[in-house]
Amino acid sequence: MEVYEASQSRKKTKSVHISTIISIALVLLMTGLLGLILIHAKNLSNYVKQNIVLNVMMNENSSEESVLSLQKTIDENPFVLESHYLNKDSAAVQLQAELGEDFVSFLGHNPLSHSIDVYLKAEYTQTDSVQKFIQTVTKNRNVKEVVYQESLIEMINDNIKIIGLVILGFALILLIIAVALINNTIRLAIYSQRFIIKSMQLVGATRSFIRKPFINYGIFHGFIGGIIAIILLLGTLYFAQREIPELKDLTNWFEFSLIFIGVVILGMIIAAFSTYFAVSKYLKLKTNELYR
Repeated sequence: MEVYEASQSRKKTKSVHISTIISIALVLLMTGLLGLILIHAKNLSNYVKQNIVLNVMMNENSSEESVLSLQKTIDENPFVLESHYLNKDSAAVQLQAELGEDFVSFLGHNPLSHSIDVYLKAEYTQTDSVQKFIQTVTKNRNVKEVVYQESLIEMINDNIKIIGLVILGFALILLIIAVALINNTIRLAIYSQRFIIKSMQLVGATRSFIRKPFINYGIFHGFIGGIIAIILLLGTLYFAQREIPELKDLTNWFEFSLIFIGVVILGMIIAAFSTYFAVSKYLKLKTNELYR
């Protein structure tokens, strides 16, 4: 009989551990997915910003040597990601392809001038930074003007700011929900072992001695739950990239690794604190209060 009861007790304890780990893993999975969404949103924002082009138009009498010299100076500017030189002949070929007409033959000459397409770093695509860059470039006497879509830059920055605030707010709400769900899961697991806790206390065990194995189990559960969540996240990421190949351009494995590490650490910390407070609660209760 005693052997049967011990066997049933072990099965019950094992069942509690498994259900706790699965619950933690699912909550951490939701948190990790939001983290991946945040990273993809940030990388997409940078990608869009870095593809905003500023056309530095040169005077018609500018020599190719002077344009190349200016391009070298532009590339040394800390605001600049990269630049591309476009001579007047290449510009004419591109424009003819877009118009579908040979305007050079019609006009009898090529009215276009040399130009440099400049792409700024994402953090410098703000209106004030762009204006500062333009002021620097236009000091060169060979520069006629700098053409860019100011309204597009303002619209992109405004929309990205709004989207970022919405996602950040949602992330905070989800984090609070994650903490609450893991905390409730741990409390239910500890509740099933409240009599063991009280029995240890009645035979003279100190509170710290009683807490220690439970907290260690809590940290272990959080760690295993985090590992399971990472495996599920990698699977989700794989299928997402297979269905949407463009997502590979937004992949940053260093940032993804930080998310994965953060998921494991978050699970361990929340589980440890939840276990501590749950065990402390039952240590304070009287024996007759355990049956309520």
